[in-house]
Parts: sequence; structure tokens; C-alpha cells
Amino acid sequence: MINHPTVQRLRTAATRLGSGPGAAPPPRTTRRGQAFDLALALFLSYTCGRYAIVAHRTHDAHGTTWNELLLLVPLVPLPLVLRRRHPLAALWTVLPAALLVRSQHPDIAFWEGVVVIVAAYSAAAYGRHPNALLLSLSAATGALAVLFDDALLPHFPNAVVALFVLVPVFAVAYELRMWRRRVEEGRERLSALERDRLAALQRAVEHERARIARELHDVVTHNVSMMTIQAGAARKILDTAPDRAREAMAAVESGGRAAMTELRHVMGLLTMDSDTGDDPAASADLSPQPGLGRLDALVDGVRRAGLPVELTVRGERRAVPPGVELAAYRVVQEALTNTVKHAGGADAEVTVDYAPDGLRVEVTDTGGRPTGAAATGNGRGLLGLRERLAVYGGTLHTGPRPRGGYRVTASIPLESR
Repeated sequence: MINHPTVQRLRTAATRLGSGPGAAPPPRTTRRGQAFDLALALFLSYTCGRYAIVAHRTHDAHGTTWNELLLLVPLVPLPLVLRRRHPLAALWTVLPAALLVRSQHPDIAFWEGVVVIVAAYSAAAYGRHPNALLLSLSAATGALAVLFDDALLPHFPNAVVALFVLVPVFAVAYELRMWRRRVEEGRERLSALERDRLAALQRAVEHERARIARELHDVVTHNVSMMTIQAGAARKILDTAPDRAREAMAAVESGGRAAMTELRHVMGLLTMDSDTGDDPAASADLSPQPGLGRLDALVDGVRRAGLPVELTVRGERRAVPPGVELAAYRVVQEALTNTVKHAGGADAEVTVDYAPDGLRVEVTDTGGRPTGAAATGNGRGLLGLRERLAVYGGTLHTGPRPRGGYRVTASIPLESR
């Protein structure tokens, strides 16, 4: 194998012009393309035949040879009809016929050279075999050198010469205009993609802010409500029952510590990527989010606030995704908080049911009188719970009970194991 640098560069160029293994196949020939190829072949056949007749009249001395040549000349361009489907075969069919015509008379060699140029272009544009393409283009180059050697250029009227000049100019201008249009369209697409990316980023930021707001609402509302009720109870019984007042104040302290712990957890998540300070992420409280295992502690805290609560767990306990556990915990927390604020003096019951196809959480109360903390409600808690549950395909149903009181029911589907 020849490894000369020039040959290697030619082989590389041929590989790019042709299609190597694994390259995409050429586009399928359309009816418009087939019609154009047929029209081109017929036009060149007519032109070559016309100039052959003129040359025959001018040089009649060749006799019989010219009669045979007149039959061959119009047939040389006809293989161009297949220049897209079989480009190499069309080129190798045109080459010997063009050289034969030139050997008989050079007067029409120019038009035969035009046919070879069209065939060589088609081979370069649609050829599929790089090695054969390299050989074919080399042969076409040699054939053109022979055809144009001392070839007589045809005489064209001035109008035709102007047309030959203007057509390429118009073609280049049109391609330049289309290129500019494609560049503009590409810029517009990039701008649209950038706008979509920024809009998606903004939506993600808004969703994250909403999630953080819900998390802070769940943390603050429950614990602060408990602390408010306990502090109010302690104030009322401070003189008459100091021991019970101290217990209420201890519950306030415990609720405050719990609120601070969860707030540190949420704020620690917010500062995980912060570049300011002495690495706040390192000192953030990374304790796990509350789940169903902490319902006992939650219920005990509510009991200390003065609300009788019963916790019932049905079914076989099994592992559920952490996000589902957190959502179920927040449902119980929000429902008990609302009971404390809106149904003072009522009894509450929490039921957690591990069903085969999902997790069901229900919180009910017997109804009561609103407390002073009821004025702080804004209705966002239940809305946030619905959004939480929707992430896992769950639903939330709330409403009054037929015999008085209120019911909050959450259903979360779980994959069967």
C-alpha cells in the first residue's frame, strides 16, 4: 500500500466525499431530482448532437467515421440520468465514450468534457466507496486533460455569455442569502432555548421557594401553636397551681427546642452550597427528616398541650420511602395543629393504616371551641399538604364529620412488595 502523504490526503478527501462504513446513506432521489437529471441528460445530448452535426458539415472528409460518430455523440450524456443512484457507474460509462469521440474529432471535445465534469461531480457528491471514488476522480482528471487539450471552444452569442456569467452570480447570491437566513434562524433558536432555560430555572426557583415555605410553615406553625397554648395555660394557673404551671413552661421549652432543631435542619439545607462564612454546611444539623417513627413523640407533645390524642397503627409496619414518611408525618402534624387552634377541648384520634396497596393516614377530632391561636391560620397548610401528597400520587380529603368535629384523610399509594 502506498503511504505517500499526498496519496493519504487524497484518500482522506475521498473518504469525506464518499461515505465510509457507518456513514449515513445518501438522501433518496425525489421525483423532482429524477426529472432534473433526465432534463440535464437530454439537454447535453441535444447540445452534443447539434455541435456534432455542425462539425460534420464543416469537416465532411471523414465520411463513414463521422456517420458512426453522429450516432455515438448524443448517447454519451444519457448515463447522467442515473448519476444519483449509480454515480460511479455513470462516470465510468461516460469516460471511454467521451475519449472515443475526442479521438475521432476534437471539435466537439469541449462538450464531452462538460459531460465528464458533471459525471465527476455526481461521483464526488453521491459516491459510496472511498477507494473507488479516489480512482474514479483521478481517471476523470486525466480524461479532462486529454479532452481539453487543443479543444476548440464553441462560439457563444454575447447574450448567452452574459447569461453564463449571471447565472453563477445569482446562484452564489441566493446561496449566500439562504446561508444568512439559516444563521439568523439558528440565532433565534438559540435565543429561544436560552429563554426557555431561564424560564425553567425561574420556575424551579419558585417551586423550591414554595417547598421551603411549606416546610417552614409545618415546622413553625405546629411548635409555636403548642408553645402559645402552653404559655397561656401557665399564665392562668401560675398563682393557683404553680406545679402545673412549671410543667406547662417545661413543655414550652421542649417545643421551642424542637422548633429550633427543625429550623436548623431546614436552614442547613439552604446553606449547603453557600460560599460565605466558615462552611455553614459543615455545622448544619443533618439529622433525618421526621417520619412515622416520630409520631409517638409528636402525639406526646400534643397531649402535654392539653389535647387528648389516641394513636392507632393498623396493619404490618413496613419500610416506606422517606418522602412518603415525611408527607404522612406532616399530615398528622398539620391536622393536630389545626385541632389545637380550632377545636380547643376536643378529643383527637390518629390512625395509621398500612394497607397492602398504600398508606392511609386519618386524623379526626370531636369538635370544640376555637382558641386564640386560630386567628393565625391562613389556609395554606392544607394546600401545601395536597401538593406534597400529589408528588407521590396521593390524595387529601378534609371536611366536617356527620356527628360533629373534623376529619383529615390522606391516601398514598405504595408499590406492592
